[in-house]
Amino acid sequence: MNEREFRRYTAALRSLLNKRIATLFRSKNPRELHKAGRYVLASGGKRIRSILLLLATESVRGRVGDALDAGVAVELMHNFTLIHDDVMDHAKTRRGRPTVHVRWDLNQAILVGDVMVGFAYDILLRAPRENAQQISRLFTKGLINVCEGQALDLTLGSARHATVKDYVEMIDKKTGSLIVLSSELGGVVGGGTAKQVRALREYGRYLGRAFQLQDDLLDVVADEKRLGKAIGGDIMEGKRTFLYITTMERASNRDRRFLTKAFNHQSVQGRALVHKVQSLYHKYESIEKTRAMIEQYTAKALVKLHDLPPSRSRDMLHHLARVLASRHA
Repeated sequence: MNEREFRRYTAALRSLLNKRIATLFRSKNPRELHKAGRYVLASGGKRIRSILLLLATESVRGRVGDALDAGVAVELMHNFTLIHDDVMDHAKTRRGRPTVHVRWDLNQAILVGDVMVGFAYDILLRAPRENAQQISRLFTKGLINVCEGQALDLTLGSARHATVKDYVEMIDKKTGSLIVLSSELGGVVGGGTAKQVRALREYGRYLGRAFQLQDDLLDVVADEKRLGKAIGGDIMEGKRTFLYITTMERASNRDRRFLTKAFNHQSVQGRALVHKVQSLYHKYESIEKTRAMIEQYTAKALVKLHDLPPSRSRDMLHHLARVLASRHA
């Protein structure tokens, strides 16, 4: 599997998904609700979770056409989480454009997010399937988990003594749940065996952890031009990431007091703070520790693929894990 082949095939899958997504939110009434829905879905995105689902389906010898609606449903749920996250985070932009609650208002944003979930279930269950109950149960579990993950993230943000275990539990739900859902649901829709579906679920679990750790790392070390935004956002927001937690575990009393004040917004904020925290992350080797954990989780994800039959799609899943673990934006 080479980079060119991977990019060409994932682009083809993304095109299929985008064509199906373009058919949504076409009702004339309520006008602003559907206009806002189209606005969100037209903002682009890599469709990583949906592509993962389609590849998982193919990896158990299922057909992409049979999984397309499930892929769109996952993308709708993902956008629901983004809309509501933006509301809770008071975010002004998303993918370089004003967020829904800024472009319209708070009430419209909540409604658009809610209707995204409704559309997701509608398209997911549109085709009659023998395993429709199992599919619905998995999708509902994913929805509950991602909401619980957001709640855990809020709790972690004010925790005085956050641990790595607390962090992993949070990311398994907030970030990992939709990645697990995509890989597991793809296996179910594709008619995979219990062993194959279990392997895809575990692949998704480790992939989700590596994905979030890479996000945390990029916020600290990425090139701002490639990232498309200023680095240090997590630091400015006081987020208890893996980097913060591992630094607190190793830091001197003096540095620990500084970090506690900084992340509780009791010290001077700004670029100087970001640079200071970056230096502490390097001082206590948290950057290296994070990279090592990304590699460890990626390796565990790849081992799970051994339970799938050899195929181009299995190779694509292997390549996808490597791409996500080494991405620059």
